[in-house]
Amino acid sequence: MPVRLRLEAAALPMQRRAVGLALLGALLLTPGAAAGQARRQATVLMSENEGARRGQEEWGYSDAVVAGDSIYLSGIVVGLREGETDLAAAYDRAYRHIGEILRRAGASWDDVVDITSYHTDVTTQMEAIVSVHRRYVTAPFPAWTAIDVDRLIPDRGITEIKIVARRPAPATTAN
Repeated sequence: MPVRLRLEAAALPMQRRAVGLALLGALLLTPGAAAGQARRQATVLMSENEGARRGQEEWGYSDAVVAGDSIYLSGIVVGLREGETDLAAAYDRAYRHIGEILRRAGASWDDVVDITSYHTDVTTQMEAIVSVHRRYVTAPFPAWTAIDVDRLIPDRGITEIKIVARRPAPATTAN
């Protein structure tokens, strides 16, 4: 529940005004108090791959966080394997991986509401990603923003895909 404070400076004696302003400052300057609380109450999904999980723990991020009925996936980096030139194969691997994370969170591609993709060369990559995207994402389509960037971490990445989905309500049974 949001905290709302209304301070009327003229109506408060100087000492009470200072205490009120100190309290207001503490509330405004406490970094992520509400967000941290929400994340502790949420379901945090770490990678099932031991090597990837070690990297997540080292850098401090997860595959996804489920908060209420929202699912936030960390960016999935798309990379070509050594000697690979088929962009569609790389995108297909990433879309399958995203589908697995969504499944673990209790959702599917049908529940995706927002996609942001970061491309190291958006002009040459869009045809391949769209061809794969159409196999996984059907109408009605989610929002999608494609952004051209200079580089990704790790340097071998060509695209990073970030997803927000809505977890479907549990099915109810009739009496």
